[in-house]
Order: sequence, then structure tokens, then C-alpha cells
Amino acid sequence: MIGIVIGIAAVITIIALGNGVKAKILKELQATNSGKQTTEINYYPNDSNAASQGFTEDDLTQIKNNFSATLSSVKFKRDTKNINNTVFLGNETRTATLSLVKGGNQHYDIDVGRNIAKSDNVINNQVALLNKQLAIKEYGTEENALDSALTVGDDTYKVVGIFTKPTDDYNVDFLLPQRTYLYSTSAQNGSIIKLTFNKGVKVSAASKKIVSFLKKNGSSRKTGSYEYTDMGSLLSGISKVISSLTYFISAIAGISLFIAGIGVMNMMYISVSERTQEIGIRLAVGASARSIMLQFLLEAIMLTVFGGLLGFLIGWGTAALISLALPFKAIVTVSSFLLAFGVSSLVGIVFGLLPAKQAANKNLIDILR
Repeated sequence: MIGIVIGIAAVITIIALGNGVKAKILKELQATNSGKQTTEINYYPNDSNAASQGFTEDDLTQIKNNFSATLSSVKFKRDTKNINNTVFLGNETRTATLSLVKGGNQHYDIDVGRNIAKSDNVINNQVALLNKQLAIKEYGTEENALDSALTVGDDTYKVVGIFTKPTDDYNVDFLLPQRTYLYSTSAQNGSIIKLTFNKGVKVSAASKKIVSFLKKNGSSRKTGSYEYTDMGSLLSGISKVISSLTYFISAIAGISLFIAGIGVMNMMYISVSERTQEIGIRLAVGASARSIMLQFLLEAIMLTVFGGLLGFLIGWGTAALISLALPFKAIVTVSSFLLAFGVSSLVGIVFGLLPAKQAANKNLIDILR
């Protein structure tokens, strides 16, 4: 029974964690839990240093008006890092790289001044942090750069601190409060839009039509290109890969069930040989060979089913404990319970059948002798 318990527990643990991963991916990639599929359309400028983000509010409005029958929603997907925008600093206008923060970020060091606080986002405070190298280049010293003004698009921010770039950063010039920037007039554009389609819509075909529409009518069609990512197809492919890996690993773990089944069969053979007198007495009082076979077969099934149910509970608990250290929760379904019950029953039948037949085939005369 220990082998049955360990085998079923291992399989249930793996399947529960696999279901948790798939659910996490569904939540991250799919627009809604109701099954609506999404597509992301990306704008790639011909000039990588261009300040244009590719999509404007007018583009979104045109898409909504022309494809209202198939679309549930159209909105910008904001990338809070590596944003290129036109910035006026000192007496110079440049295309600079911005990164948005929620406040209290510790991935960079403040040399002079203060950090961006969470409260700056709450009240849409237009403050900014300036890169140390850029501050020295433009103002001579870090202290001189404090309280200076910089203009991002149409909005003016006050420099309240000078930060040092982390070693793994990608040449960020300014740090701005995320909510403040996204609610400003200068942020009414973006390089990625997310489309959510109504149920029943053929996403790939509809996405191609929208991309073709943008190539003819998009505000930045002459300075870049549009490409789409079908998130529904991506989700389906990833789910299939995860399911295949889950079943493969479960099959490996299931090898212990085969070994445990052999143990059950050996135990039943011993039981039959030790209970010869019991079998003889039952045959003497009129029991049929079929009744003898069912008796020993049911004993084997009861042992394996009880072990399977115990293994199911242990696997459920193990998966729940492991998921505490993971960014997703393990999910145990009814099908997992049926699998544990069915597999343990099958092991009992397959490996209990031969000993049961041996017991049923015993001859009463030979037993009496």
C-alpha cells in the first residue's frame, strides 16, 4: 500500500501544480476569465531613436468605429520602461529614455535630493529624477540640477532628486511617477495596443484586417510598421506544452504504481497460500469458484483503492504546501480525484486477478488431502 500511496500522491501533486501553472498563464495572457481572446498590435518605428510611439487616441477611435462588431475593447498596453519621448532640458530638446516608477523603488540609489514617493502618484505630482551623468553634463553639479524644470511632451516636471543608474539598467535618463505620466496629456499615445474580441470571432483573421487597416490609415504608417501577436494562439500553444510535460512527468512518477502493483500481487499470492483451509471450508459448504475469485479480487481492490484515496489526500496537501512558495496556487480538480480512484482500482484488478484465479482454481479434494 505504501507504494500505491506514494505513486498516487506524486501524480496528483504534479497534475495539481501543472493545473496551477496553466491557470496562471490564462490569467496573464487571456483578457477575461469568460474566454474572450486578445491580440496585441505592436508598432515598430523605422528609426529606433524616433520619439513617436506609433499609436494615438485617434487611431484607437478609428479602430473602435470600424470594427465595433468584432471588438469588445481597445486600449493602450503601457510599457513602463524604456519609453522614448521628446524632452526639453535646460536649453536643449532631445529624445530621451524614460522609466516609470510607482514610488519607493530601491533598484537605484539617490545621490542628491529625494526619491519619488508613492504619494506623488496618488496626487499626480509632476516630479522627476534625473540621471547623475546627465545632471553633471547639463548643470555642472548634481546640486545645481535640483529644482530645475524639464518638459516631457506638453508637461513640465520638477527635478527633485538625482539617481545613479543600476548596473543592469539600459541607459535610462529620467524616472517619472508612473500614474502621473500615464494620466498626462503627453502619454496619450503608445507603441502597443491590446484588442479584446467578442466570443466567436476568428481572432487571427480579424487581427489581420485591423493591421491592414492601420497600414492604410494609421497615424504613423509612413514612419514604421505594425505587427500583431495572437495571444489566444500563444496561450493555447503554451497550455499544450505544459499539459504534455505534466503528463510525461506523471507517467514517470506512475512507474512506482507498477512496482506497487507487483507488491500487491505477491502479497495476494501469499495470502492465498496461507488461507488454503479457509478456501477449502468455503468450497465444502457450497461456495462457487466464482465467489472465491471475487473474494480475493475485492480484497486486492479494497487495498489499492484505500491506498489511492490516501495518496490523493497526501498529494493534495503536498501540492498546496509547495504552492505556498510559488507565484501560483495548485489546483486539484474532480478529474484528478477520478484519476486517483480509477488508477488505484485498475491496479487492484490487474494485479489481483491472477492470485484470485489461483484461489478459485484450487481443488477441494487436494485441499482435504
